[in-house]
Amino acid sequence: MNAIFRRLRIDTYILAIMGMVAIAAILPARGAGKDVLDIIVHAAIALLFFLYGARISRQAIWAGILHWRLQSLVFATTFVLFPLLGFGIAKLAAGHLDPGLVTGLMFVSLLPSTVQSSIAFTSIARGNVPAALCCASLSNLAGVVITPLLATMVLSAGGGGMSLDAVGEIALQILLPFVIGQFARPLIGEWLERRRMLTMAVDRGSILLVVYSAFSAGVVAGIWGRVTPQSLALVIVLDLVLLAIVLAATTAASRLLRFTTEDEVAIVFCGSKKSMASGLPMANIIFPASAVGLIVLPLMLFHQMQLMVCAALARRYAQRAKDPAPAMTATAAGAPVRAHRR
Repeated sequence: MNAIFRRLRIDTYILAIMGMVAIAAILPARGAGKDVLDIIVHAAIALLFFLYGARISRQAIWAGILHWRLQSLVFATTFVLFPLLGFGIAKLAAGHLDPGLVTGLMFVSLLPSTVQSSIAFTSIARGNVPAALCCASLSNLAGVVITPLLATMVLSAGGGGMSLDAVGEIALQILLPFVIGQFARPLIGEWLERRRMLTMAVDRGSILLVVYSAFSAGVVAGIWGRVTPQSLALVIVLDLVLLAIVLAATTAASRLLRFTTEDEVAIVFCGSKKSMASGLPMANIIFPASAVGLIVLPLMLFHQMQLMVCAALARRYAQRAKDPAPAMTATAAGAPVRAHRR
């Protein structure tokens, strides 16, 4: 079955997420069950960010800082260009979409980059994998602080901005476990590296729990009656526009600033990604439970789009890397000159 899904380019994890949405629609958590689920979700989020802290090495952080030109471009794309574009798209969508979906589009633009897929696509495209590792790690490290701060500045959580309670929850569920994980890294870092399946199970299991919790709350609150096929189609189009602009901008900036092709690959794939693994738990903390399901819908759609588009782009980069560049080209007058190697 997995082989069939791979041939059809269907991400089985996305199917699992869709399955949790379907279960939430049929059997949403209510009453005492919801209270127990909330406790489990909070614990899973704390464990998730603890493992993030334990897995990101300080050596990788310092190595990334030394390649400051590349890191600066990815950082500016992730936390400056993306939010500006998201703000503009949200303004255009206001009046045409439910406010929850508009907030969701803006929230997508505030998130850090992914780690696994950024590195995987950079490797497939024969790019600078160490730089991609540093970019993605630093982006997630910074996102733990920057994303909630940006959300405080530009988003309305529950109609009146983020409350002090929400800030406290972020500190307890995200920052504190992450810091503890960093301190615990010398003790458990190598152990975790040898147990990738365990960390993957926690990563993916936490996200599935958050999806079920968010969509259960949405079903109980009756928010899905506000999502029409037209609004869903518009969200897909706006997500694609956002992704296309950033892919074009990172490619153009990399070439304008004369990065090597290997560095360009890392910049394009790290700068264009948004992390669902970080975004869903953060949304669960930042926004009211009844609104989370609607707000994270643009993120879930964007996540699948970025995987499909970047998979095709990585194959194109890889093919170009296989084709030997001609050593010489001819001018219009026929005089040979050396080809510019990017």
